[in-house]
Amino acid sequence: MPSRFVFVTVQSGAERALKNEIAREHPDLKFAFSRPGFVTFRSPEELAGGFVLRSVFARTWGFSLGKLTGSDDSQRARDAWRHIGEQLPDEPIRQLHVWMRDRALPGDEGYDGADGELARSVGALFIENQPATSASRIVGGASSIVDGASTIVDIVLVERDDWWLGWHRASTPETRWPGGVPPIALPPRMISRAYLKIVEALEWSELPIQPGDRCVEIGSSPGGSCLALLERGLRVTGIDPAEMDPEVLAHPNFTHIRAIAKNVKRDVFRECRWLVMDANVAPNYTLDTLDGVLGQGGARPEGLVLTLKLTDPALAEKLPAIAERIRRYGYRRVRMRQLAYNRQEICVVVDRASAGKK
Repeated sequence: MPSRFVFVTVQSGAERALKNEIAREHPDLKFAFSRPGFVTFRSPEELAGGFVLRSVFARTWGFSLGKLTGSDDSQRARDAWRHIGEQLPDEPIRQLHVWMRDRALPGDEGYDGADGELARSVGALFIENQPATSASRIVGGASSIVDGASTIVDIVLVERDDWWLGWHRASTPETRWPGGVPPIALPPRMISRAYLKIVEALEWSELPIQPGDRCVEIGSSPGGSCLALLERGLRVTGIDPAEMDPEVLAHPNFTHIRAIAKNVKRDVFRECRWLVMDANVAPNYTLDTLDGVLGQGGARPEGLVLTLKLTDPALAEKLPAIAERIRRYGYRRVRMRQLAYNRQEICVVVDRASAGKK
């Protein structure tokens, strides 16, 4: 199923960072088409199914089968099945993901990355129009979470009547989520968006956290991340001069150190298995704090979950150098991703697993 076109969905506003990244990582791929939150690239040669896009900013990506034409939704659904029959004749399709490109930053205008009624109705219409002679049969309904490896048909709703068709293989957590957005069960009361970010980071990274593990969070106020970690049975120490939410403070497995990180005794860090940092400062300050913990402080937690604020668009170009700086502390695997619930920031997950392991 070779293809010359790749589609990518990104956070609205991250298109330029994505284009620069692709030019660096995949110089043969040339920009083809763009709308906020949606970009396509063309290869001079056909890309085999084993091609992997190396990107921090790509929320999800796949091989493009083109724009769907048709005067109405039903016609576009039938056009999609025609493309599948012509371009994927030997690949029975069992899964379908439908989503709309980002309309705004997560958290703005009530937008949370979900696709809503339009995506559900398009998915239902696509299934309804399956040709009786097709070898493909969608199971589990539209936009279900995929278990295990599978070939998935993608319909990206660039506009209400502007649908793009593609496909990808699911092999990792983020490729199994429709549109790369994980389903997250919200707590009864949301303390802060940090809850969503840390849950997504843990689901994506599959860090082997266990109940009873010690975790330290630098920049913990008001406590969204801490709450998510406590729910998973961790013993959490939050370091922040600001106040914590009363619900978090009352938890028996939580300790609040009301100070900045450089004034905290180094033993606090040496005893933790996991270190989380989501301070509202420029990346250099985050990395300097990390130097104080891992360098001068001598702490060696098994893994780190960092949030780097992209306070300047030019910082995106420095991400490879930042990854190398972190590796100097002996961590073999440094992964970066702009999460669905990130805003203008990047999640960095660091652990001691072999570099070749996902």
